Amino acid sequence: MTDETGVSRRGVIAAGGVGLVGATIAGSAAAYTPPSPVDAGAVKSGKVEFPNWRGDADKPSAPPPAPEAPAKRVGFAIVGLGRLALEEILPAFGEAKKARPVALVSGSPDKARVVGEQYGIKPEALYDYASFDRIADNPEIEAVYIVLPNAMHREFVERAAKAGKHVLCEKPMATSSVDARAMTKACADAKVQLMIAYRCQYEPNNRAVQKLVRDGAMGAVKIVEATNTQVMGTGDQWRFRKELAGGGALPDIGLYCLNAARFLTGEEPTEVFARIRNPKDDPRYREVEETIAFTLVFPSGVIANCSSSYGAHENKDLRVHLEKGTIDLERAFAYEGQELKLSRRDGTAESIETKRLGQKNQFALELDHMAECLREGRRPRTPGEEGVQDHVIMEALYESTRSGAPVTLSAVSGLDSTRGPALKSDG
Repeated sequence: MTDETGVSRRGVIAAGGVGLVGATIAGSAAAYTPPSPVDAGAVKSGKVEFPNWRGDADKPSAPPPAPEAPAKRVGFAIVGLGRLALEEILPAFGEAKKARPVALVSGSPDKARVVGEQYGIKPEALYDYASFDRIADNPEIEAVYIVLPNAMHREFVERAAKAGKHVLCEKPMATSSVDARAMTKACADAKVQLMIAYRCQYEPNNRAVQKLVRDGAMGAVKIVEATNTQVMGTGDQWRFRKELAGGGALPDIGLYCLNAARFLTGEEPTEVFARIRNPKDDPRYREVEETIAFTLVFPSGVIANCSSSYGAHENKDLRVHLEKGTIDLERAFAYEGQELKLSRRDGTAESIETKRLGQKNQFALELDHMAECLREGRRPRTPGEEGVQDHVIMEALYESTRSGAPVTLSAVSGLDSTRGPALKSDG
């Protein structure tokens, strides 16, 4: 076959260094103009970096991922192989840069075997709940991620601490402030880190809202509105059993609203008020609540109006009303799909600005934060004390639903009193 010049491709290839095709085959890179620094980048501090290649009118591209070598990543044992672990957490390790799964704990040997094969977990690193304490003998396990029903958190956090392993625990932290405090003490006594998986505090859009609130450019916050609702199906789920869940919509999904108000303002409420409504003759809600609406009053005067339900179509939105504008974060508490909008005056007009910050896997972000803290000896941003405080407030909310009156809480001085150091980056 010949090209338009009459030279056959086979002939060009055979010529070795003649022509573009021949140079490519022969590997003669010297025949080409060297790439510019913009195209080639450079290695700095163990990472490859590229100068911005885009014009001023477009946002710069993100830096290339810089994952740790697999052998250097923090090894996690995943405790509990339910939906959250299999649908979200284990897949998130594929996007994590500093963490890797090295062990599984499950009450189902068949499930552990199948999932272990999928993620390359060694057969000897598959444990059941009875043999859990043997993780102490596995040096690859540096931390455990507890993904069990709420009532089981305390037992396995304490057993992990006794085994000398650091702990990342799903929210809600437990089913009571008593258990939450005991978990925090157990980890402190064992000199291991305890982090609670408040994924939204690591998500870029939620963090951007916090920054907008804290920098004061839009004035003081007056009202926070937070909603988290979804429609539940069959009653044959542990979430409908108070013994395992500790409550219904409040600790499961209403907690996101409660924690968001605290996270945004940095304050702790001094007064709370709540009301619960359950549908009549629905056996699913004999032990736990379907719908709860509650109000939090903060020392600065901020009022947070929150609502959560197991019986309303999915809505996971956050709205902040400030002196000089409004911040809307749609799907604030969802795994993905956040959209941030700012409304404020623009001369004689009302300006509505949409900010597109992009999506990052929230579970990967929190896994990497935990790993980074362990490598650097830092306290996590969301330690056990953060979970304890949410339980204290939830207990006051339940007290309010029983008494029908507001409940006063002890004042807490300072901002972010239950949190560790601020994050260094978005991960």
